[in-house]
Amino acid sequence: MVNFTTMRHAWISWLVGLVLMAQVASAQDDGNGRQKIEAAKIGLITNRLNLTTDQAPQFWAIYNEYNAKKQELNRRVRQLNNAPSRSNLNDEQLVNGLREVNSTKQKLADLDDEYMGRFLKVISPAQLAELYKTEQMFNKMLLNKLNQGN
Repeated sequence: MVNFTTMRHAWISWLVGLVLMAQVASAQDDGNGRQKIEAAKIGLITNRLNLTTDQAPQFWAIYNEYNAKKQELNRRVRQLNNAPSRSNLNDEQLVNGLREVNSTKQKLADLDDEYMGRFLKVISPAQLAELYKTEQMFNKMLLNKLNQGN
């Protein structure tokens, strides 16, 4: 038998997902698209983590710092992988570029390690696991929505 809390949580998650999809769809046509997507992500994370009023301000301060650093490292990996001049490089330059990509990916892993400890001072291990799961789910939903638009 399913209890009321589980049903309520499932219903709220479904509703947040529906709102998220609407925001992503309108964000594609709007100059403020990134802000709308970020707002949808924040809403989804807030809902899924069930942060207490004590946890929320501390969590968001850490998360925003972490997310900014993570976005910058991911941007660097994309830049390195998509560099148009790569086709004119010799073998040594190509290997050096590949090493830089690997080094940047290692920095991402190190960032996750560093911030795991910081998150765990504020939220529970179950909430942290839910954060990672929710981020993955959000990214998958976003990619699906963007692919449907093309």
